[in-house]
Amino acid sequence: MAKNSKIEWTDHTVNLWWGCTKVHAGCDNCYAETLSRRWGNNVWGNQTGRKRIKSAYHNLNKYQKQSEKEGRQIKVFVGSMMDIFEKTMIINNPVEDKWEWTGAIRRDFFDRIENGQWKGITFLLLTKRPSNINKLIPERWKYEPPENVFFGCSPVDQKTYDILVSQLLEVHGNKFLSVEPQLGLIDITTVQGFDNIAWIIQGGESGHKRRPFMFEWAHSMKKQCEVWGIPYFFKQIDKVMEIPETMLVREFPKSLK
Repeated sequence: MAKNSKIEWTDHTVNLWWGCTKVHAGCDNCYAETLSRRWGNNVWGNQTGRKRIKSAYHNLNKYQKQSEKEGRQIKVFVGSMMDIFEKTMIINNPVEDKWEWTGAIRRDFFDRIENGQWKGITFLLLTKRPSNINKLIPERWKYEPPENVFFGCSPVDQKTYDILVSQLLEVHGNKFLSVEPQLGLIDITTVQGFDNIAWIIQGGESGHKRRPFMFEWAHSMKKQCEVWGIPYFFKQIDKVMEIPETMLVREFPKSLK
């Protein structure tokens, strides 16, 4: 099966719904908001609802079959047009009562993971709201989350790193960082327990309004990951500049290879 995502660190991307609300500087030029508005979807901000993606479960079932056929775990990022741990929002296109709110969709999604429906998929659940993770996951996951679930957050500078990673480290299980778009130098040692992070992805901003990415930040993060034995994945400078050979490092944790 062909890869359905242009995101280099995942096999596929799935969205349960479309829409979100901006929360920090990394959201300023959000590509997902731009695409949503271009396609006529008013799903951004706290005053709008969200749009359910009808194909999500169908696609996940396909990826489970791909896993069985290829004999490997399939990486699925959830999600590029949403935040899985955003507060519960109303759904603009419900099909029946149980789908009227994002919280109902989220609970059903987690129940299906818990029941082993997609055991051949490793879910990369990325959020800008790690403080909500323990509030919204099933009770058992607070102490014994599934092995095929990774919880991630997206810091962009030292301030957001210190806040978000401290919150993420309160969560049990596999944890990763997507430092995108990076907007400032980050020292990963400022948060106690940082060495429990299983994977760090780093990248600059793309698009017409992209803000500059400094090579100093890339070399610093790469070196820190080498020192502390954290798998490191450099994604992009800005999708225009070619990545220097010295920075073309794309490592995965052993459990994701």
